[in-house]
Amino acid sequence: MKFKQLLLSLSLLWYSGAEAQGWNADLGNGKYKNPILHVDYSDPDVCAGKDGYYMTASSFNSIPGLPILHSKDLVNWELVGYALQNQFPVEHYRTVRHGDGVWAPSIRYHNGEYFIYWGDPDFGIYMVKTKDPAGTWENPVLVKEAKGIIDTCPFWDEDGKAYLSYAFAGSRANVKTVLMLSELALDGTKLIGNPALVFDGHNGHTTVEGSKMYKRDGFYWIMAPAGGVKPGWQLAMRSKNVWGPYESKVVLHQGNTVMNGPHQGGYIETPNGDGWFIHFQDRWAYGRVVNLQPVTWKDNWPIMGVDPDKDGIGEPVLEWTKPNVGKTYPATPLISSDEFNTHQFGLQWQWQANQDPGKHWGWSSANLGFMRLNCVPRDENSKSMWMMPNLLLQKFPGANFTATAKLTFEKNPDAGVSNSGLIVFGEDYAYIAIEQDKTGNLILVQRLMKNARTSKEGEKEIASVSISKKEVQLRAKVEMIQNKEPFDARITFYYSIDGKTFKKLGDSFKPVAGRWVGAKIGLFASGTKAVNDSSYADYDWFRVEEN
Repeated sequence: MKFKQLLLSLSLLWYSGAEAQGWNADLGNGKYKNPILHVDYSDPDVCAGKDGYYMTASSFNSIPGLPILHSKDLVNWELVGYALQNQFPVEHYRTVRHGDGVWAPSIRYHNGEYFIYWGDPDFGIYMVKTKDPAGTWENPVLVKEAKGIIDTCPFWDEDGKAYLSYAFAGSRANVKTVLMLSELALDGTKLIGNPALVFDGHNGHTTVEGSKMYKRDGFYWIMAPAGGVKPGWQLAMRSKNVWGPYESKVVLHQGNTVMNGPHQGGYIETPNGDGWFIHFQDRWAYGRVVNLQPVTWKDNWPIMGVDPDKDGIGEPVLEWTKPNVGKTYPATPLISSDEFNTHQFGLQWQWQANQDPGKHWGWSSANLGFMRLNCVPRDENSKSMWMMPNLLLQKFPGANFTATAKLTFEKNPDAGVSNSGLIVFGEDYAYIAIEQDKTGNLILVQRLMKNARTSKEGEKEIASVSISKKEVQLRAKVEMIQNKEPFDARITFYYSIDGKTFKKLGDSFKPVAGRWVGAKIGLFASGTKAVNDSSYADYDWFRVEEN
């Protein structure tokens, strides 16, 4: 027993380090590379707090939602919690609502409290707040009931007044490409007065949205992306009056670089006054990864990145000197592996919807050394996993990585076809699973689903093999095969019965993004028949290594 505990301790040390993760932006020589997070933290925003910097991002329908990341140097980030344990309205989001929910939040630190605002395109403007961003956040407040309002940002002025900027989702509001401003109650809980149009992007800046508000050198600033997700650019607007008129300028675009669509994010200044811009870049199946650009000021306009053409428009850097924050901090890649040795799931995991009180998808265990997923029956009319809420998923942690899961499958012959395994999920998805088939025997199977959001066809079986052992290791190897637009990748599945020799199963598959999100990787368990004791799978661990 002591020897086993020693081995477990060593594995925890190994898999908690930088070697076990999918991406490390800190080059260890005082420089960093972009993206700083090769992870789909879409629409990032950042603020300076009491203890370093805090970032949040769109979480759409995934739960827990509104991720909270912390950094001391703007390069190395740690996921420390979530602001939403349930999506609101709670009942509505017990059903999977792909692409709905939390859109483009903003995070601000004001009067000793942290605030996050976001627009749910179907319900309106929400706000949550806390004094401890890594702790518990208060329940959301519906600041304004509305349909189609998105991309909200609060701003507290020096004169004691507060404001909120926002945009519109054309799919709900039937208008878009404009930015609005409204006065905000000082406690941040409601809008007051009449909103006003402060920027119209129809003349050359279509799909302007994602606004962020600041004040600097006597100017009110609205910074906002335009041009669409993959090809877009970043605008800055300034005015001496908060209500405008605002003059505008493109301050970041792709230019002659290989980084398509560098835009939408948050501006921040370090204590020495240096400016930095955190933004996303869409990398197809990998999602919207996070980049960091130095910001300089010329003629009181920001230049984000560098300006090799001397035209006053920034172009993104791929490598740069780390921000000077007065101290050097070690590399801390995000954690992707999970040994399942505590009563908490790792923070990297999210479900597809709020949990139904009558459905018991799975549990972590208190010091038993595994995580259990129950093969609860899916909707009998469902031909795919697209609408399954009980997928336990995480974002792709890097460009090239291998994920391996060790599990033991306990079948119930009365439970019908049941399975559990490793899935790469998007609008196309594929998985490798251990399955109790119609005869009650165990097989390993690989299946593929194309066009899961719209197809009326079912999953296609690619390969299967009979097995006699209920303990297996399943593996997915993710390889970037083109590192420029369109970014492309390949997934290959493997299995091992003895934990030493891995065999390929089925065909390689091309991952595809989900609805407004990148492809995800994770675990699932599913059944076809309601019984009083479902089949289940106990996962010993899930480990990620960079290829």
